[in-house]
Amino acid sequence: MGSLLTQAFTGLGIGATLLLIALGLTFTFGQMNVINMAHGEFIMAGAYTAYMLQGSFGRETSLLVSLPVAFVIAGALGVALETVLIRRMYGRPLDTLLVTWGVSLMLQQLARDLFGAANVQVLTPSWLVGGVHVAGVDMPYARLFIMALVAAAVAGIWVYMTYLPQGRRMRAVMQNRQLAACSGIPTARVDRRTFFIGSGLAGVAGVALTQLGSVGPTLGTNYIVDAFLVVVVGGLGQIRGAIIAAIALGVLDAYVEWGTSASFAKVVVFVAIVAFLQARPQGLFVLKTRALT
Repeated sequence: MGSLLTQAFTGLGIGATLLLIALGLTFTFGQMNVINMAHGEFIMAGAYTAYMLQGSFGRETSLLVSLPVAFVIAGALGVALETVLIRRMYGRPLDTLLVTWGVSLMLQQLARDLFGAANVQVLTPSWLVGGVHVAGVDMPYARLFIMALVAAAVAGIWVYMTYLPQGRRMRAVMQNRQLAACSGIPTARVDRRTFFIGSGLAGVAGVALTQLGSVGPTLGTNYIVDAFLVVVVGGLGQIRGAIIAAIALGVLDAYVEWGTSASFAKVVVFVAIVAFLQARPQGLFVLKTRALT
């Protein structure tokens, strides 16, 4: 029983990590239909932000300082990408895929030029060292911190999308861009804000990932495909779907890997996703709209 509970916690930890990465994609991919392959490099930018700030603020406080700073830096990169390139390619997802893939390669090379090809390490604060032991389950503080960070991010997104006028405008543009523009909503400004939030969340995810391993130029590449799968399985633009999908995929991966190997677990998860999408290609949840038929 202790081993089963340990694997359940491990699966929740994996799911929380995937969800934190996928939250940004629910905006840029799920809501704007933009396949941004450079999203992984925004994660990398957030991770390197934490690496740079630890020299200025010290081990104990640099992680907390890095979260808002990485959000702003990655968000600014996203706005620059949207303004310079993606704005001219709305409605052409394959073009955005190719262009942003090229941008991702350029950003990876830029990281190698600035920080070197070798991975670097971000020091873990003393208050995240160790863990707690509950009901036979070891719970590292780093994993618990990521779970708390995900919960705070989801709550913030829910408040933003539900109660703030900026969030309601974002939902209006997502559902019907032409009608939103006719209603006086500045769609270009909403697009920039959406990209800023989505890319900023990627930066926050990058800071969190520094507590799970080293930081390198290809950090985001290791997670980007899994994050896209979470968004697709959950339903495009559906936060609750992304939450359920991330947890389900994380728990499935943890239990399969427990009895086999990491490579086989990836295969099983991918086969399960393909089978699910064959039965429900729109994902767990689909956006409901009113339209004349």
